[in-house]
Amino acid sequence: MPRVLMICKACVVGTYQRKLEAMAQQPELDLTVLVPSAWRDPSGAQPLERVYTRGYRLEVVPMRLNGNFHLHWYPTLGRFMRAVRPHLVHIDEEPYNVAAWQALWQAKRVGAKALFFSWQNILRRYPPPFSLGEAWLLRRADGAIVGTQGAAEVLRAKGCRLPIAVIPQFGVDPELFKPAEKQAERPLFGFFGRLVPEKGADLLLRAAARLMEAGYVFEVRIVGQGAERAKLEALAQSLGLGERVAFLGQVPSTHMPRLYADLTALVVPSRTLPNWKEQFGRVIVEAMACGVPVIGARSGAIPDVLGESGLLFPEDDLEALTAHMARLLSDAELRAALAHSGRARALAHFTHAQVAAQTLAFYQRLLGEA
Repeated sequence: MPRVLMICKACVVGTYQRKLEAMAQQPELDLTVLVPSAWRDPSGAQPLERVYTRGYRLEVVPMRLNGNFHLHWYPTLGRFMRAVRPHLVHIDEEPYNVAAWQALWQAKRVGAKALFFSWQNILRRYPPPFSLGEAWLLRRADGAIVGTQGAAEVLRAKGCRLPIAVIPQFGVDPELFKPAEKQAERPLFGFFGRLVPEKGADLLLRAAARLMEAGYVFEVRIVGQGAERAKLEALAQSLGLGERVAFLGQVPSTHMPRLYADLTALVVPSRTLPNWKEQFGRVIVEAMACGVPVIGARSGAIPDVLGESGLLFPEDDLEALTAHMARLLSDAELRAALAHSGRARALAHFTHAQVAAQTLAFYQRLLGEA
């Protein structure tokens, strides 16, 4: 039975652990997953939610420089490597991070193969020591999983010759994220994500103000936290939206399905910045699984994830976004068609079971080449 050790700070999120359970259903896999007690970043702290833990070991390990995306590391990782003696180490980190370098070094010390994960879909050249560490990792790792084809192209442009699999980091549980039996009485637009400029919540508020001036009845729900929250709350007040907009802050992942199911539509108004463009849009998949229509900007990976199952608009195009929102408010047939199409697309391409199966197949490919 192959032993796999995964290092994954993202798995502090309870609903993400469903992928781990799906992987652990394979009897030939012995899976141990290491997580910190919480992950802290500029948008706030996400504590460990120990929710889906059957069939594998979920171990909490200390982390140094928690919240520093590039510099965090695990002081007891070597001890766990020697205890588990894995055949394969799954490093759920970008190749330019200290934690990824540390994990690869420790994996090689115990004779394990190692793969890493990347979302990076912009060809960026980093200063030393990050450029040197990335180049070293791309030479010494045994494989890579990337979230999108764009991320694969970036690795190839950097000279990466490793086996690469294009697999979303996480999928969605269609039994947990499913359409509501009863819709909310009042139309409701949602924004779920970090409250930072690149996510574009301000554009949604400006579009909502235009709809309000046109006489439409609706509400807006904003779920998430970040440095822009106070500015966005002030913008909502200045636009006269105070009673129509609710800021809920961070919500436990297990509460999210109910929040999605209340929506008339999810709006994903991301905008590209010089150092970032939308890498996947996980909230799109979760909304589609809940039968919620999605309006998304043509930003990064959003068109590829959404396909023909939602409404797209050019980045930062206020008029186009407002028109799409108005159309969904007035066209019940369109809402129903997008709800059906989105759910079907999520089930066909983005379930945890599919992500787990593809990940295990890549493990077998790498281990078969040992």
